Amino acid sequence: MNKYMEIAKQLSEDNLKTNHGGPFGACIVKNGKIVGKGSNQVLKDNDPTAHAEIVAIRDACSNLKTYDLKGCELYTSCYPCPMCISAIIWSNIKTVYYGNTKEDAGAIGFRDDDIYSFIRDENKKIDLTLKNIDRSETIKTFEDYTKKEDKIIY
Repeated sequence: MNKYMEIAKQLSEDNLKTNHGGPFGACIVKNGKIVGKGSNQVLKDNDPTAHAEIVAIRDACSNLKTYDLKGCELYTSCYPCPMCISAIIWSNIKTVYYGNTKEDAGAIGFRDDDIYSFIRDENKKIDLTLKNIDRSETIKTFEDYTKKEDKIIY
């Protein structure tokens, strides 16, 4: 077994004993060195965003003192959910190795597939309404941003 996937698997197994969240673990590697680790902390932190990948990204960013994880790889015990994939993309990680599939996650009760189908606008089971309001006002801040000389685009 890959040594970094073994760490992600161990983090997920350890998390089963704590009841801090689901059976998920992740680690982030840069130049052969682990720079971030995480396990699902949703229940412990009362934070629905505290997935293993997010916790590992936060840890790596803190350890490296950057928001840009370019050059890093992520090893995770399961295919990342839509939120985690978004965070991975925003953090500039380009390679993700995963163990279990999203179908495996669905089989143990996680609803990733429902979220994926909602994003594709194919799922009407999720009770969420998205309404666009007051764009004529909120767009002004975006317009001001485009004029900023010292902005950072990532």
